Amino acid sequence: MTTSTLSGVVPPLLTPLTADGDLDLPSLERLVSRLLDAGVDGIFALGSSGEVAFFDDAMRARVLESVTGLVAGQVPVIAGAIDMQTHRVIQHLRSAERFDLAGYVVTAPFYAITGPEEIDTHFRAVAAAADAPVWAYDLPVCVHTKLAPAQLLKLGQDGVIAGVKDSSGDDVSFRRLSAANRAAGSPLTLMTGHEVVVDGAYLAGADGSVPGLGNVDPAGYVRMHHAARAGDWEQVRREQDRLAALFEIVFQPVGKVGPAAGVGAFKTALRELGVFSSNVMTSPMTSIEGEAVERIRTILTESGLREGASV
Repeated sequence: MTTSTLSGVVPPLLTPLTADGDLDLPSLERLVSRLLDAGVDGIFALGSSGEVAFFDDAMRARVLESVTGLVAGQVPVIAGAIDMQTHRVIQHLRSAERFDLAGYVVTAPFYAITGPEEIDTHFRAVAAAADAPVWAYDLPVCVHTKLAPAQLLKLGQDGVIAGVKDSSGDDVSFRRLSAANRAAGSPLTLMTGHEVVVDGAYLAGADGSVPGLGNVDPAGYVRMHHAARAGDWEQVRREQDRLAALFEIVFQPVGKVGPAAGVGAFKTALRELGVFSSNVMTSPMTSIEGEAVERIRTILTESGLREGASV
């Protein structure tokens, strides 16, 4: 498989929904325009932030058709082909082949217990079936398997995967992977999904970030990436500190966990910024209401994103 050169800031796109749970195309268009105007380097559709786990095949196809149409080749679009086991993942690849995609993002198998042998077989089978580069998505909080640096490096050296989207939250593992990748001639492109420590990931050797918070403040992550490439670490620190303060929006909902809190907070923020028409979540999740919305609004104002402040 040809190695992808995608790097920089590649936000995992949120999926705006109407009150009845349908795809909200006007809001999606505003979001995509916001990301492109901010100068992102790519867009990751159908990731965890996009609520992919809750969508049937028809909804996944609608999202990809809409996103690729809106982006229209301005930046690369990669898509999550996420499912429990190999055959289902390959079915998603087949369904997505008609879209103009720069790559696929794939987790380890889940639900059925698997080990290193099954994970290796899984990625090799998926890559052999794919018409674009495959990225490994390290997401142990959801799939209950941590992808080992040595295995990822071997898959990269063998041309099976083009890169890694690391959302493990394991900074020690990411640094080990970065060091091993660099020593091997960098066969992998490494991206962090850990929004509040992107600065540390850059210092460790990351090629970019895939931040869910980048839907809310894409320009901040773009500025941080440019500063890191220029070696302006004081600017990197300032941007990361501001983004970490903005990330506090995910801790405002009470009684919600996982995407209902995190993605729900991102959607609520975008509604407050006038990008989304609603903060509707996919069933069985419910939207953030009440005092949490006021607290999110306050954080947005303090961050400079509301009331006409420059982003």
